Amino acid sequence: MGLLSIIRKQKAKDAEIRVLVLGLDNLGKTTIIRKLMGQETDSVAPTMGFHIHTFSHAGFNINAWDIGGQLTLRSFWGNYFDKLDVIVWVVDGTSLERLRELYRELREKVIQQDQLAGTYFCLVINKMDLVVETQQASVRQVVESTLNLLAEISEELYTVKCVSGRSGQGLESMMEWVVSKFQPC
Repeated sequence: MGLLSIIRKQKAKDAEIRVLVLGLDNLGKTTIIRKLMGQETDSVAPTMGFHIHTFSHAGFNINAWDIGGQLTLRSFWGNYFDKLDVIVWVVDGTSLERLRELYRELREKVIQQDQLAGTYFCLVINKMDLVVETQQASVRQVVESTLNLLAEISEELYTVKCVSGRSGQGLESMMEWVVSKFQPC
């Protein structure tokens, strides 16, 4: 029995998943979490520091750590990597000009950290409701090719989801992927 199988069985038994929601500032991380919790998303202030949110999904208790993405907070992200199950990395699908900055921060502060080896990784392209439908596939392709995460993360540990934190589009699919990693085989 492999290590991932053991972890999966223990998490299913515990019925708890710890998710770290990261990304640069103003990408909609808090909006996504609020929508998942059934809260209003009309007026969301930037996260200064961190917030811990707990909600249920498919029989699991999800502990979502919402960490601010301002430049001054990014050096503290590593403080939240302990006992982590899933990283949800949020990208703004309407702000592709920030992909270079996002690429650098993602690599230096997350992907290259040894303690995250084996952690599940969900790349979430948010605000897709604001992207013209005929351009959505192109946006996804640009994000995926720029970040090229499959070069560094195993396909079994990684997925890409296009979502809208405001409308909820794609969030169910994202959460189904997250919990699927911890359900018994």
